[in-house]
Amino acid sequence: MVEQSPEFVQLLTPDGVRVANPDCDSWVADITGEQLAALYEDMRVVRRIDTEATALQRQGELGLWPPLLGQEAAQIGSSRALRDDDFIFPSYRENAVAYVRGVPFADIVRVWRGNAQSGWDPYKHQLAAPNIIIGAQTLHAVGWAVGAKHDGVDSVAITYFGDGATSEGDVNEAMVFAASFQAPVVFFCQNNHWAISEPVGLQAVGSIAGRAPGFGIPSMRVDGNDVLAVIAATRIALDRARRGEGPTFIEAVTYRMGPHTTADDPTRYRDKSELEAWKLKDPILRLKRLLDSLGLLTPELEARTQAKEDSVAAELRAGCIGMPDPAPLTVFDNVYSTPHATLDRERDKYAAYLSSFDGAASSDTSTDAPAGGRS
Repeated sequence: MVEQSPEFVQLLTPDGVRVANPDCDSWVADITGEQLAALYEDMRVVRRIDTEATALQRQGELGLWPPLLGQEAAQIGSSRALRDDDFIFPSYRENAVAYVRGVPFADIVRVWRGNAQSGWDPYKHQLAAPNIIIGAQTLHAVGWAVGAKHDGVDSVAITYFGDGATSEGDVNEAMVFAASFQAPVVFFCQNNHWAISEPVGLQAVGSIAGRAPGFGIPSMRVDGNDVLAVIAATRIALDRARRGEGPTFIEAVTYRMGPHTTADDPTRYRDKSELEAWKLKDPILRLKRLLDSLGLLTPELEARTQAKEDSVAAELRAGCIGMPDPAPLTVFDNVYSTPHATLDRERDKYAAYLSSFDGAASSDTSTDAPAGGRS
């Protein structure tokens, strides 16, 4: 028998109507009209970042890009609920979270241009490097959370992953460990309905949130396109963790409106009618409707938001195109935190190999041989 799913939490309908919820209302009661406008700007700006980065990839400036189109509320709502000392362990799609953490725009795309192994300093932003290995970041989050618990601080780890990752052993092992040690960690699953081309119904007979109680972890299932519901759920989970009550699992039900990455063609496996149905649940559109109903959707707000979008897009494009190529020997940087003899020898050998090309070029008197053209 399939277990009953947790209650589906929604505070804002697709039409922008605020609905009451006695369990969650108090967790968002402090959000002012000004803060709603700021959330609207956040989501608009990160969608523009996504659009610009996709264009850069199509123009050959990025090797790959993982769009977040449709998942703006899930990422903005959850990350805006965090404290500065909380630590984030993302997958590879949390570009909106990186924006909230103040990562420079060029650094968001640095890895995808092939210029670095990690785009930013994790300790500066309390945000780990993008994790390409599906689900591995959940283990890192639990380890960090156990360390925070032992340090006696009330900082919390949050880890992001998709519905597909819940079938990975790493995620399940992380949940076992988190429950056993009551680690202050939030498992934030963005159920965007597609694990590349595999629909969520193929790997989850019931709700994904319904799995967590089997590990001894309480769970919530929220409308991931409802920024208020996401904020409420994340605040509840963070509060539990800070009070020493251990991990929480949040399933944010959203939809990946674009491709898995720019190397993917979702029209090959996804029905167009499904996409059209989810467009009616757009997270930005519903918040815009709420602002309008409250008399807060002013021409000034729209103009300010558009200007911010344009400015960010221009800065992202300039930073990407103007990014210098890394020096070859930087491939050895930041591999280990302490001196490492084997790595030092490898660096020396590679340096000698590179210098041999300069020697070959200088000793070659031929006029038609390109410098460094032989190996």
